[in-house]
Amino acid sequence: MSYIEKPIGILDRKDQVLRNRTISLVKILWQHHTSDEATWEEEDEVRNNYPELFD
Repeated sequence: MSYIEKPIGILDRKDQVLRNRTISLVKILWQHHTSDEATWEEEDEVRNNYPELFD
């Protein structure tokens, strides 16, 4: 059995500085997972795929 992973909230934000640019990251809480299993994702990708999280 499988299910679709859906984000249900943003737990935290941070900026990661690389050599010549800064990437904004958000920590995503996924449906069917605990906060310990939340993952860091690029904010731009999350904003494009799940705009409802930023309302």
